[in-house]
Amino acid sequence: MRFLPNARNMAGSSGTGLIQFMAATAKGMGTTTSALAGMSALEQLDWVEKYFQPYKGRMKTLEDLYMAILWPAAVGKEPGYVLFRKGTLAYTQNDGLDVNNNGLITKQEAAAKVRETLNAGLQPPFYAEV
Repeated sequence: MRFLPNARNMAGSSGTGLIQFMAATAKGMGTTTSALAGMSALEQLDWVEKYFQPYKGRMKTLEDLYMAILWPAAVGKEPGYVLFRKGTLAYTQNDGLDVNNNGLITKQEAAAKVRETLNAGLQPPFYAEV
């Protein structure tokens, strides 16, 4: 995972920045993806906070937090909720998330890497004995 304010989506969408703001989302918030890309990470965090305001109190899990970014309709849904089906553009852009390759991407599958990264970050640091 890259947390860079100027990171561009590699799958061809307009996603830009720390949480991959889409162009329409940025515009609706009163900015642009170009402006966001020109900010420092610290400056962009103000926009991240603004983005999450409508979800305040609705995000109960890490998966819900990630869904607020990836697929807001899934916030509060069960882990098996299907986000994307094979044959759609959304599936094609996210096919790497289909862990079991069954042509469906669920909320749990989509958030698996985020959960894995969090769990790894919560582990004690590795110290080599000298």
